[in-house]
Amino acid sequence: MSDEFPLDPGVCHLNHAAVGPWPQRAVAAVTRFAEANARQGSLDYPAWLAVEQRLRERLAWLIGADQAADIALAKNTSEALSVIAHGLPWTPGDSIVGIAQEFPSNRVVWESLADQGVTWRALDLAGSSDPEADLIALCDDSTRMIAVSWVQYASGLRLDLERLGAWCRAKGVLLCVDAIQGLGALPFDLKRFQADFVVADGHKWMLGPEGLALLYVRPEQRERLRLRQFGWHMVEHSGDFDHTDWTPARDARRFECGSPNLLGTHALEASLSLLAEIGMDEIWRRLQARTEHLIALIDARGFELLTPRDPERRAGIVTFRVPGESSARLYQSLMARRVLCAQRGGGLRFSPHFHTAFETLDRAMAILDEIRRESTKAP
Repeated sequence: MSDEFPLDPGVCHLNHAAVGPWPQRAVAAVTRFAEANARQGSLDYPAWLAVEQRLRERLAWLIGADQAADIALAKNTSEALSVIAHGLPWTPGDSIVGIAQEFPSNRVVWESLADQGVTWRALDLAGSSDPEADLIALCDDSTRMIAVSWVQYASGLRLDLERLGAWCRAKGVLLCVDAIQGLGALPFDLKRFQADFVVADGHKWMLGPEGLALLYVRPEQRERLRLRQFGWHMVEHSGDFDHTDWTPARDARRFECGSPNLLGTHALEASLSLLAEIGMDEIWRRLQARTEHLIALIDARGFELLTPRDPERRAGIVTFRVPGESSARLYQSLMARRVLCAQRGGGLRFSPHFHTAFETLDRAMAILDEIRRESTKAP
């Protein structure tokens, strides 16, 4: 994988849960796209649209959707969630159940419905040993949706979506999944999870650029979403500019109001081609080996693991706390020494991927050891 990820030897990249590095094939795809544009303008536009179609096909494969026409391309996760939140027909008194520790994107959007009389109920994970049961217990006759992240961004907790999806389908409750911290890291099975909505930006575990996201809406729900954005691209006859009578596209393109992000499309399609070549089962196997190695390093030093130990509850995030040390200070020191990580959930968040060398994990922890030793010598 060193050919695809020729990271600077001085960089320990353990921050895929924030922004992942592009593989070389994505860099090459963007370079070719830019050079062709510079030399020939939009001469190759039909070929660019073919790349966009391949991207939809790859995203459909990644989540297990039936067809590429079910995939819409949004600018980011927040926009995709907003399309859902402000498209559904709510009634005053409706409620949505979620998690208090969610990333703001998956909290603010639901709270924004308060002026429509919709209540967002949040489960505090700190007191929950069975989050699926506790989420379900928060639901009542007013609950229209459970909206959660597949993997929690701070702790790395992975929810049992199959369990939640089965309950939601049986009760007629919608399930909205923010999959940004899992897609590209481990397999996603739409048919087993039975999600009505799936959203995820491509710049983390999918190894693509910021500014391009997946939006999946179950076909049965598609026309229930009131459209709030309009333009030439979202109509059924999008190529016929003289067609004055218009209707929204029947497929997921109805959620894309204007011109596509073809620069981002070339990058993300190339990155996903790498995931497809390796296969998600193999990617997950390699990633698990790295997270287990990292946890062993953490345990050997007596640090406090904040991420669940149960492999069924983990993805690629490993968050830990160093007893007696300021996580903020350690984070700043690690970043100053080019260990890319994050300060989340009261601890340090390391997030390797399938391509991360085991030596990188060892070196990052050795640098952390150095920082701690130096702090004990300080007057």
